[in-house]
Amino acid sequence: MKYELLIGRRYLRASRGNRFISFISTISMAGIAIGVAVLIVVLSVMNGFEREVRVRILSLTSHASISALSLRLGDWQDAAARVRDNASVLAAAPYIEEQALLLASGSKSSGAIVTGVLPEDERQVTTIADKVSSGSFAALAPGEYGIVLGDELAKALGVGMGGRVVIVTPLRTTTPAGVMPRMRGFKVVGIFSAGMYEYDRNLAYIHIGDAAILYRMGKDVTGLRLKLADMFAAPYVVRELARDLGGGYYVDDWTRKHATFFRSIQLTKSALFLILLLVVGVAAFNIVSTLVMVVKDKRSDIAILRTVGASPRSILSIFLTQGVAIGVIGTLSGVLLGVLISLNLEALIHGLEALLGLRFLDAKVYFITDLPTRIEWSDVVQISLTAFGLCCLSTLYPSWRAARTQPAQSLRHE
Repeated sequence: MKYELLIGRRYLRASRGNRFISFISTISMAGIAIGVAVLIVVLSVMNGFEREVRVRILSLTSHASISALSLRLGDWQDAAARVRDNASVLAAAPYIEEQALLLASGSKSSGAIVTGVLPEDERQVTTIADKVSSGSFAALAPGEYGIVLGDELAKALGVGMGGRVVIVTPLRTTTPAGVMPRMRGFKVVGIFSAGMYEYDRNLAYIHIGDAAILYRMGKDVTGLRLKLADMFAAPYVVRELARDLGGGYYVDDWTRKHATFFRSIQLTKSALFLILLLVVGVAAFNIVSTLVMVVKDKRSDIAILRTVGASPRSILSIFLTQGVAIGVIGTLSGVLLGVLISLNLEALIHGLEALLGLRFLDAKVYFITDLPTRIEWSDVVQISLTAFGLCCLSTLYPSWRAARTQPAQSLRHE
């Protein structure tokens, strides 16, 4: 081992004369480790939250949709067949969608988005059928007037399996008693739980044939839902499909429907990275004060080394070794701690909830009820390199000061 590395390693340990400097070095390592760990945990939570929300959103909404500008798509069978011929499209399903008021016994009511679907076709573009916790999505049959409700919507209406709700549409019907809203009673044949309050509280499904009668659509539909081979190519594929159909269609995709939400997540993630990086920066620049004290304490040692032939570059290397060692140990400890916490965070949160009797994530406030994490190793590498770079930067000035120490001046008062 080179003597510079040997001396730098010895300076990390406490000496009999002054243990305070070693204590400050330990505090610097701990600060770096905590800052790195917090950064990894926070970014892992943001990544997990984004992935979980995206998965849950796409379980109930399609990758893309095509609808007529007039909100009535005629001859949709031909359009669906032509769309399915595209290699980028895995499945296409017709739908009728409209807002409505749902009434239940006991004068309970709630607004909802009522979607008419073909159960078998809908199963190919979304996973709503797999989210049904009671009853069956396949129980939706034409002429039976069955309805599948979100569990939160069912609670708000106070109905369960076999209960009855009345759908009141914006359409009007002229009767001898006057103009009345068009309405129809439906039987609850299924209840689903997507795990997202926004959807569980506001969505209801009926058969597309019943929806056509209820909304006077005839043989028309609102549009087509699409499942694509590459969900991230949805904006480009759906525009290409609309052009192939001859134009005159309104196209939409999951990135446009939820663009603001996902953009806000990315913005929040970037802001948190910069803010929490300041914590790592403060801990890293503690190395400056640590090494300055070491240089002051070791002036006589530096002078003796210079007297016996050590070059300024060797003195510089000794203190660079000490600072880099603090940075490496602190960064690696923080990576290990952050990864361990991220992998077990959900269990830790549930344990705290059980211990304190509190619920940290209320479904009525947050999109999800759990706190998922996803470790992106690219983030871990970026955090590690940034923290280590700040540590190395912090060692330059004290090491430079040590290298400029003059032996005669240092030994004058010894």
